[in-house]
Amino acid sequence: MGHREDLLEGAKRCLLEKGFVRTTARDIVKESGTNLASIGYHYGSKDALLAQAYVALAEGASDDWSAVDELPGAPGSLERFRSVMAGITDSLGKPGSIWHLSIELVTMGDKMPVVREQLAQAQHEAGRGFIGMVMGEEPPADDPSVHTLGKLFSVLVLGLVAQHTFDADYSPSADELTEGLRLLLDAMRASQT
Repeated sequence: MGHREDLLEGAKRCLLEKGFVRTTARDIVKESGTNLASIGYHYGSKDALLAQAYVALAEGASDDWSAVDELPGAPGSLERFRSVMAGITDSLGKPGSIWHLSIELVTMGDKMPVVREQLAQAQHEAGRGFIGMVMGEEPPADDPSVHTLGKLFSVLVLGLVAQHTFDADYSPSADELTEGLRLLLDAMRASQT
């Protein structure tokens, strides 16, 4: 591995151990075995490096539970929705979970504009990814569903993470989320007749 990759791996470890606010450039250098100048050379800033490390961690975490061809249920079904939500809810309390970093970012996003800009784009991609997991196929970036369904999934997931962070005992299970969605859909269908 070169310095760029070493820095990224070191930053990922620092994020999981210390979070965004408490991670210093020196922490990353120590963890990666590189030098301070490498951060600026390869990433521009410590914050930009941490943002890329977070995105890499999030992508790796979703790979653990989101293989579309392995998810039970037909694409677009309540069973498929439940499977995706179960992957998220099951990962919330696991050691090394990256979800607490999401809440840290929400609370300090305006103080780290470089991170905020990078993660705003990553959130757009995450919405597309959730569509792919639940609906069976990821739409192109310019598909209108990315701005509707993708945003709905992103808000739902962020709300779930926030609820779990605030009160894990009250945080809904995948079954509760699915039943709530089913009740809402039933009520909407009934109102149309």
